[in-house]
Amino acid sequence: MFINFSNHVSEKWSDKQLEEARKYGKLVDIPFPHVDPYCTNEQINEMVDNYYNQIMKYDNPVVMLQGEFVLSYRLINKLKASGVKVVAGCSERRTIEYVEEDSMTTRKSEFEFVMFKEF
Repeated sequence: MFINFSNHVSEKWSDKQLEEARKYGKLVDIPFPHVDPYCTNEQINEMVDNYYNQIMKYDNPVVMLQGEFVLSYRLINKLKASGVKVVAGCSERRTIEYVEEDSMTTRKSEFEFVMFKEF
């Protein structure tokens, strides 16, 4: 079971990323929540517990976890302490920058999936 816990829905992933994720089994998306910057530690811990329990319902999950740093850090640690493999999607970024005729600078970034790396 491969769980995508991020803001990047798997239906928009490249064939290469989908192929790598499916090596772990069925692919399931769990959308990463909006984390209000005014959340208290207790509120974040409640979110961690909620998503931890949701993830642990799956048999032998591998979790790609990417999102707001504090929630991610706490959940990654909790999952790893339970023996769950947690990974991040790693991509190569190519940025093209050019100046328009009106002197406006435009930047375009392309991301190409390379691999999953374990936390």
